[in-house]
Amino acid sequence: MQSGLIAYLDSVKSRDPAARSRWDVLFYPGVWALGLHRFAHWLWEGRLYFLARLVNHFSRFLTAVDIHPGAKIGERFFLDHGFSVIGETAQIGDDVTIYQNVTLGGTNPSTGVAGKRHPTIGSGVVIGSGAQVLGPIEIGEGAKIGANSVVTKDVAPASTVVGIPAKPVPVGAIHYSTGFMPYGTPCGEDCDPVRVRINELERELDQLRAELKILKTARQPQAEPRPKVKSV
Repeated sequence: MQSGLIAYLDSVKSRDPAARSRWDVLFYPGVWALGLHRFAHWLWEGRLYFLARLVNHFSRFLTAVDIHPGAKIGERFFLDHGFSVIGETAQIGDDVTIYQNVTLGGTNPSTGVAGKRHPTIGSGVVIGSGAQVLGPIEIGEGAKIGANSVVTKDVAPASTVVGIPAKPVPVGAIHYSTGFMPYGTPCGEDCDPVRVRINELERELDQLRAELKILKTARQPQAEPRPKVKSV
């Protein structure tokens, strides 16, 4: 058990440059929230719903993280900072990183849809701060969700999505951001799909203007040379 805890603390430390030691990580609210959720989920699986909810309520008060006791969370889960919400039927794989103010939310209750209402997050996923992942959708392994994105459709494995609604970035984010990508948002490259498309159109427009200028020059009549006047 001790070796497992040390391995978990090291995995968190490797994803957070602010952590100077394992002791720093041990006092993170996300680490406490996960530990309390493990206990609450064990109670939930044992049909001790009231006790599970009681632990959940205490955890929310202590850490500002609301993880429903029914949510299933894999190994080495890192919730950086807090103020996030994870719904009852959410499923999270291994080595997932979620930043602050993220919601793994369910479907509209007025539709009467029961069963799986919350997203399934694949292993190695990074979800940036403020992102809203809504409904029984699937986020593929290794995917990145940019900060403040709203995701309502499935996300392909190893892809990066940004925006409202979230769309894949038109550049290879893995090529520009090798290794772990903080906040799931590519930095140093213009990865906004709208802005990139505008830049492409501006380049095409400049090229068309240059070609039009060449055509205009070619179609202009050549001025005939004036005859030389001999001096008397």
